[in-house]
Amino acid sequence: MADPLIRAPGATWHPSPNFGPRRRGTTPDMVVMHYTEMARCEDALARLCDPKAEVSAHYLISETGYVWQLVDEDMRAWHAGAGTWAGRDDVNSRSVGIELSNTGEMPFSEPQMVALEVLLRGILDRWRMSPAGVIAHSDMAPDRKIDPGPRFDWRRLALEGLSVWPGETGLAEQPFMASAKGFGYATSFGEGAVLHAFRQRFRPSFAAKPGPPDSVDRRMASNLAQRFGVDPRPPST
Repeated sequence: MADPLIRAPGATWHPSPNFGPRRRGTTPDMVVMHYTEMARCEDALARLCDPKAEVSAHYLISETGYVWQLVDEDMRAWHAGAGTWAGRDDVNSRSVGIELSNTGEMPFSEPQMVALEVLLRGILDRWRMSPAGVIAHSDMAPDRKIDPGPRFDWRRLALEGLSVWPGETGLAEQPFMASAKGFGYATSFGEGAVLHAFRQRFRPSFAAKPGPPDSVDRRMASNLAQRFGVDPRPPST
């Protein structure tokens, strides 16, 4: 295969066979963050390039900050699976997928986060993408996914303009699910799943706390919907 049409500076090209064309002429407006849930980065790299596994991502970043590009950004990697965000399904066709080598039980290393920040800046610039489009795998599939989990530093990314974070203002009386939907979550997954995904990302110390949503959840969700609310597009057909 020829060199990728869009190569991230500093990334090593290591092609995976697991990809296809983006469907219906879509271009990326999201970045989906994952962790590998594997003890060794080398094993994750092998799996993402194994045709029998039928999974891939556009990028894999090791704990040391080494970056592999596995799929051309113009192409549809197989990383997101079933799910929806901001009224859009077929997230694979609408996103760039980034895998971070991590078991989910440890902090993400400083070299890894620095490499991620550099990579994200390039992706957002190339596709003229909003920081609000950088989401967790658990955001678009809260019924079945938890990555990148409560140890991932979303606030750090937001401070760098690479994702979003709730402000201090918001309506505590606003129903949580109404605000969550306004921000991008699909309410069809149910309040419990959406609240868990929301807390993992924005209130990680409360990620394991059972519901219902409290006033802090409602205020934060309201603020996010007000500042970064989506104009939901009709679901893809």
